[in-house]
Amino acid sequence: MTETGEDYREAQLSGQWWEKRQFTGCDFTEADLRDVRTRGCTFDGCDFTKADLARSRHDASAFRSCTFDRAVLAESRWSACSLLGSSFADCRFTGIALTECDLSLAAFARGRLRKLDLSGLRLREANLTEADLTDSDLRGTDLTGARMIGTKLSGADLRGALIDANGLRQADLRDARVDLDLAAGFAAAHGLVVK
Repeated sequence: MTETGEDYREAQLSGQWWEKRQFTGCDFTEADLRDVRTRGCTFDGCDFTKADLARSRHDASAFRSCTFDRAVLAESRWSACSLLGSSFADCRFTGIALTECDLSLAAFARGRLRKLDLSGLRLREANLTEADLTDSDLRGTDLTGARMIGTKLSGADLRGALIDANGLRQADLRDARVDLDLAAGFAAAHGLVVK
């Protein structure tokens, strides 16, 4: 069943269970989606502006090119989900859990992502401009091609992460924990010759 262009603005949908449903261009602005559970659902180009997704659970669902501006994502759980090309502005991420998710091309510019476990995620070509990832766990995360101008990574754990030369030059990596490969990449990105 595919729903296209449906209006769910300010809808009270908390606690619902959705499985293998498809939504295209639907508007969930300011909807109450607390404790909603999705499994195998797809959301393409949907608007979740100011929606409350606190404590929601999402398994193997896709949220492609969706808008989550000022959404509440606190204590939500996302497992094996695709959030490809979605944008997150001024969201509340407190206690969010992301496991084996693809956030390629997602936009988190100026996002407050402090002290989050983002390990093992795919953030290829994501926009992390001026995002605050202080003390976050990014072990094994793929940040290849990510825009990281002014990204704060102080105290972040970057061991095993993949970051290209541009990211290593653009981000603030003071006090970040890195492995030898990343340290050598950082040196090379800054014109040092390691012998």
